[in-house]
Amino acid sequence: MGPLADAGTLTTAVDVAADGVESQLGAARPLAAVAVPPGSPDPLARFATNVLSRRGFLRGATFAGVGLVGAGVAACAPNLVPSRPPGASPTIGAPSGAASHAPTGPIPSGWTEHDVTARHVVRRYIGNLAPALEGIYGNVAFAKLIDILGAADGYPELGMKPAFAQVPQLFLNDVLQPLTPQMDGDVKVFRLTIDEIAQRIDELKDPIAALGYNGQAPGPTIRVTEGDKVRAIFTNNLKETTGVHFHGVEFDDFFQDGVPFVTQKPITPGETYSYEFTAKNIGSLMYHSHHNATDQVGRGLLGAFIVEPKVNPVTYDREYVWISNDALGGFTINGHGFPAVVPVLAAAGESVLIRFMNEGVMMHPWHLHGYAMNVVARDGHALGSAAFACDTLGVNPGERFDVVIKADRPGVWAFHCHILPHVEGLAGMFGMVSTLIVVPEKAHVDAIVNAIVS
Repeated sequence: MGPLADAGTLTTAVDVAADGVESQLGAARPLAAVAVPPGSPDPLARFATNVLSRRGFLRGATFAGVGLVGAGVAACAPNLVPSRPPGASPTIGAPSGAASHAPTGPIPSGWTEHDVTARHVVRRYIGNLAPALEGIYGNVAFAKLIDILGAADGYPELGMKPAFAQVPQLFLNDVLQPLTPQMDGDVKVFRLTIDEIAQRIDELKDPIAALGYNGQAPGPTIRVTEGDKVRAIFTNNLKETTGVHFHGVEFDDFFQDGVPFVTQKPITPGETYSYEFTAKNIGSLMYHSHHNATDQVGRGLLGAFIVEPKVNPVTYDREYVWISNDALGGFTINGHGFPAVVPVLAAAGESVLIRFMNEGVMMHPWHLHGYAMNVVARDGHALGSAAFACDTLGVNPGERFDVVIKADRPGVWAFHCHILPHVEGLAGMFGMVSTLIVVPEKAHVDAIVNAIVS
């Protein structure tokens, strides 16, 4: 089960994607024909004449997105940006949402500069997906949404990809380039590099010096099945020593535990080191550095390790890996700060599994608006009859929680850390903010995903 959508929906060719989505959503209708509900702003019609039809949007977004995957791969590749010297820890909690490229122009009556800037951040989040909202949510909701966005202004972000589609994303890497093992007899062999990289926290900020596995942070998700024999081979391309710990794994041989000077010598620059074990315990686990860890994990040496059970008592339609960190680039979800955080997508009637993994040094209480989360596992251990429902779930450093959300009401629902300085300030929302976007039909999810991925 791939993140956000089944992998089969993600590799459609450009023309097929646009044509197929149009047929799923219905015949295209110019947005200028949208009925304006009583009390809606007159500029709606003016906005509608300036944007694409639903077919045109999908085809335009698809073509505009060509090269997104290639660009993501290139941006994930090791580069010449120097890493921070060993021992020089990143600033903990540095805001990832500092105002940049602030909007200009008149301030609406009764508003302040804060309101204009806060709206600008959400405009960046929606980007050129805005026209498709009419086909997804209908005329009345569409009119309200574009009034909230002030779309009649014709702001530049209407013609740009959403912020989260302009930076490399874990879900894209996992779906389009999954870490596939080689087989050595009955052993699954995974090969990873440990690299100096440049990480883009959002699309407007310059890349910052970071570390990653296989040229990305978070590293690629390693997936196996309960009982698999695993060999993970890491090549250290850094200028410093390191080590890799598989967090939550119950080892038979404690020398595989990955703690330098306790269970091994550190991995030196240029060295290749192997960890070998049987994946006995299931669930959402992690892998990360356990050497100069405040610095190295903070700079991005972290990733998800998932052991699927042979028989899974939990059913779901979509899956989302949610790794939080609060060092490199400030407060991030999967290595990015809002508005460059990928939304959680679902169609009405579907269930979504979210795997919360806290790789930072602070506790983060994740709060979902409008829905309850059913907490089904903690630290890889199924809760069974002890499962519980909540709308705010505190996840401590090192903890993992699995939650299932039953999507039954369409809408755009805020989803964020509830330590407010981690999510919002005078420049609007930033950092640990995402949304749960529930649409009426699966075809609508596919349309959004195809537009992002193509």
